[in-house]
Amino acid sequence: MCHLVSGQKNHTLSGIITSAESNETLIGVNVIIPELNKGAVTNEYGFYSITLPEGTYTLQISFLGFESISESLVLDANQKLNFSLNASTETLDEVVIEEDVEQLSIRKPQMSVNTLTAQTIKQIPVVLGEADVIKSILLLPGVTSAGEGASGFNVRGGAVDQNLILLDEAIIFNSSHLFGFFSVFNPDAIKDLKLYKGGIPARYGGRVSSVLDIYQKEGNSKEFHANGGIGAVASRLLVEGPIVKNKSAFLIGGRASYAHLFLPLFDIDNKAYFYDLNAKLNYNLDEKNSLFLSGYFGRDLFGVSESFVNTYGNSTLNLRWNHIFSDKIFSNLSMIYSDYYYGLLLDFVGFQYDSGIRNFNLKYDFQHYLNSEIKLSYGFNNIYYRFNPATITPNRPDSGIIPSQLTHKYANEFSAYIEAEQDFSDKLIVKYGARLSHFTRLGQDSFAVYQNDQPLTYNASLSIYQPAEPVEIQSNTGRLADFTNIEPRASLSYLLNDNSSVKASYNRMAQYLHLISNTNAPTPLDVYAPSGPYLKPQILDQYALGYFRKIKNNEFSIETEVFYKDVQNRLDYRNGAQLIANENIETEVLAGKGRAYGLEFLAKKNKGQFTGWLAYTLSRSEQQTPGRTPQETGINDGNWYPSAYDKTHDISAYLSYEANKKWTFNANFIFQTGQPTNFPVSQSQFQGLNITNYDGRNQQRLPAYHRLDLSATLTPRNQNKKFKGSWVFSIYNAYNRMNAASITFRTNEDTGSNEAVRTTIFGILPSVTYNFKF
Repeated sequence: MCHLVSGQKNHTLSGIITSAESNETLIGVNVIIPELNKGAVTNEYGFYSITLPEGTYTLQISFLGFESISESLVLDANQKLNFSLNASTETLDEVVIEEDVEQLSIRKPQMSVNTLTAQTIKQIPVVLGEADVIKSILLLPGVTSAGEGASGFNVRGGAVDQNLILLDEAIIFNSSHLFGFFSVFNPDAIKDLKLYKGGIPARYGGRVSSVLDIYQKEGNSKEFHANGGIGAVASRLLVEGPIVKNKSAFLIGGRASYAHLFLPLFDIDNKAYFYDLNAKLNYNLDEKNSLFLSGYFGRDLFGVSESFVNTYGNSTLNLRWNHIFSDKIFSNLSMIYSDYYYGLLLDFVGFQYDSGIRNFNLKYDFQHYLNSEIKLSYGFNNIYYRFNPATITPNRPDSGIIPSQLTHKYANEFSAYIEAEQDFSDKLIVKYGARLSHFTRLGQDSFAVYQNDQPLTYNASLSIYQPAEPVEIQSNTGRLADFTNIEPRASLSYLLNDNSSVKASYNRMAQYLHLISNTNAPTPLDVYAPSGPYLKPQILDQYALGYFRKIKNNEFSIETEVFYKDVQNRLDYRNGAQLIANENIETEVLAGKGRAYGLEFLAKKNKGQFTGWLAYTLSRSEQQTPGRTPQETGINDGNWYPSAYDKTHDISAYLSYEANKKWTFNANFIFQTGQPTNFPVSQSQFQGLNITNYDGRNQQRLPAYHRLDLSATLTPRNQNKKFKGSWVFSIYNAYNRMNAASITFRTNEDTGSNEAVRTTIFGILPSVTYNFKF
């Protein structure tokens, strides 16, 4: 019931919504006023604000997995109402896809975004039984990988380095453990995960393909809890509890693999393992101020006896201050440190190779709830980068290696943004804004200058590109280059009826860092290089149009989108490029342009014993790298060619069946068009030598990739109330598909004939994991 007063005033209702069990703030809780068909959603720190006309209303609070609240509200002045939600016993054990229990998601202009909960991630069967964030998002439309054993992920035909990956706002440069077998994200520590593929909000920038934004749990400030798992190759443990009850909490979690410990039993001298640590502290100073300190540290080690040892990993640290200026203005100030390190010991050669990238980030974000129709977001961000391309040192006195240091590179990236979300009517909501980014390539000790500013020369007689020799080496302490870009963003949602809407979006983004790699799948050896006089920033324009529908009170839902992406200044590599420990990487690359377009479809079943989804993507991803002059051939004779991430068809399905409180069964299936590559097409002889000939770039493909994974979760009944456990039995690649990670060509020593050899990483792989919590 709603009673409005003539000449009514507007008042603001605001507050924080938390979990009654742990006191953690909840992200994405729906605060609904059904009489006005208006509502709000809590932000990343559980804060909400909504301005309404004076009156009496019904206030509804709902969040999947928690009991809903419905109460009468007399709004005759500004009010602050905090809520603690109790976990719902009816839905605690359900497999959930995403929070989506009312019509706001249909109405909101945000599109091209997918949300997964930690519970869903833990249910999806993956290799060796270890729940995995990256493997889970590969089941979403528009997301693919470069294959088994390949790190990272590709979004809408984009490269791995075009994804911005954030863990508690800190940049993660390598998201993989053991070269892609596992991700760096501990699912026990995850609170919220969102993948933005398009219509990207203005607060994000610096990458042109996607944003994967992950927040860690804050810790239980009411009582001590622990949970973890013991698996075939890795185990994990997470503990949390109060420091000052109801005021401050800690969380610390660790994972480690140990399969390498058993290798000596089989007389294998190799080793491969990882470990990581998640930590978080929070302290509520008062009702308006909270502090958070979070960090991540991870390392991988891969070694072949003692002659080859590869070590790499990420480190992050973030200090955040939340402040509520008023019932309409919420702010978050963050100071962030992030480091990615790569080390390689080559004992048989006699040297140690070290490289990495380090950054310091200061960001200040505001959310301003102007009135019931307009919400503003604005802020700024400044990142200082320090790049170490390579440090080479002898690892023993008799190695004969001369110590050397490739020139350190430095850069600064500043950005400021403002964005408004405005209700123009009950049916039309528009989000619009812009981001201003400025990138400065700072001076360095040694900088190469080339004739006519061309670091590549073209040999017309051989039709090949060759590195140019510098005409001068300068020491520059000032600025090498400056780039400024305005990045407009816009999206809208038009409500067709209570259950369906159409949405459209446009965004421009600039990327100032380039991943230097000439492999289809990134490796830890790859080096990031900043834009500068010879490497221009990548510029993206993306358009998307979608239709969204809920069926049978959201028991089913359908999402479909079409998209088009255009990228300027996308780098590709000359034939025969030498990238490792190269002081002048600009002599190996050419700038071209890329485009990707396609159709995405996602059908979900959200309720009942059977839940899950079916996703299909039909798309193309292409690149063109023409010559700089009419006389030059460019790459592939200047014609469009498939990018290394082009997958025409991508089908994925996930299904969960809760048979009873004891047994839950899960399955997922993936089919992808084979990855583009280059195979020999002919062979010729010259002066007694066999010469292998190739066609245009990326004109062949690996065989199609597909597999089926199965798992069953057993939760024994009559468990101790304080200690609960479950067993997860999984089969990866259930029908033993021998998917090709690569195909190499060689001459058979016995027959002398040429032959193709398929390399497969995984066949069928069963595993068992025991999970527990207390």
